[in-house]
Amino acid sequence: MLDLAREGEEVEEDLRRSVELLEREMAEAELSLMLSGENDSASAILTIHPGAGGTESQDWAEMLYRMYLRWAERKGFRVRTLEYQEGEEAGIKSATLLVEGKNAYGFLKAETGVHRLVRISPFDAAARRHTSFASVYVSPDIEDKIEIKIEEKDLRIDTYRSSGAGGQHVNVTDSAVRITHLPTGLVASCQNERSQHRNRDVAMKILRSRLYDMAQRERDEKRAAEEGAKKEIAWGSQIRSYVLQPYRLIKDHRTNLEIGNVDKVLDGDLDDLIRAYLLKKRDERA
Repeated sequence: MLDLAREGEEVEEDLRRSVELLEREMAEAELSLMLSGENDSASAILTIHPGAGGTESQDWAEMLYRMYLRWAERKGFRVRTLEYQEGEEAGIKSATLLVEGKNAYGFLKAETGVHRLVRISPFDAAARRHTSFASVYVSPDIEDKIEIKIEEKDLRIDTYRSSGAGGQHVNVTDSAVRITHLPTGLVASCQNERSQHRNRDVAMKILRSRLYDMAQRERDEKRAAEEGAKKEIAWGSQIRSYVLQPYRLIKDHRTNLEIGNVDKVLDGDLDDLIRAYLLKKRDERA
């Protein structure tokens, strides 16, 4: 194309598009090369819970839910909503997504932690600024290839009525299942299958995934402590702030990456944030 351009042919636009495509492909390849973890190539189970603050935090949790749906759509991943509990006035009490596709877990593991929102509240008649929190937890979809021993006596199984916009086929009977693992306090729920038996199977799958992920994290933390490395607090930590007022800025506190185009990120454009996190983890390993 450069030779043709020198000869006076009008190929500049084609050349520009080709360079942009190559840059995107190189960025994707770079990301894929960073995903060398044991389960990075697996699908992901992502759960969102609002923090304290009632309607404010529940609305923020739903904003995150939409953000991850849009991200998955951009990446070409298939998404199944396994659980979706509506809030009383707005937003959600909790939601669990199964994001299916190669490297879904490797990418989304960057999102585990507490997400903070600062904005003028749409629910405050005085138009005051509010801070809301929501937690995101991501574990690999390990299917049935990993043996996780779970004793029946360690489980509390509750059934409840499904609700909300969790998919086209959400049941309205008391078929939803919530399983609590008493020794760890981990909770797994599913409401989107057609029978209580199937919901129980999927909830157990989610629970096995989280127990496996917890064991992996504990192992990695122990190894880091033995090596004298600085341990990252991955769960229960504030990883990112989304500020809509008095200015507009998203900042990832782990990488210090700042993005001014807030709307783009909330619409699912997370690649720069995920790339910065993966680069940081790669450099730490090096």
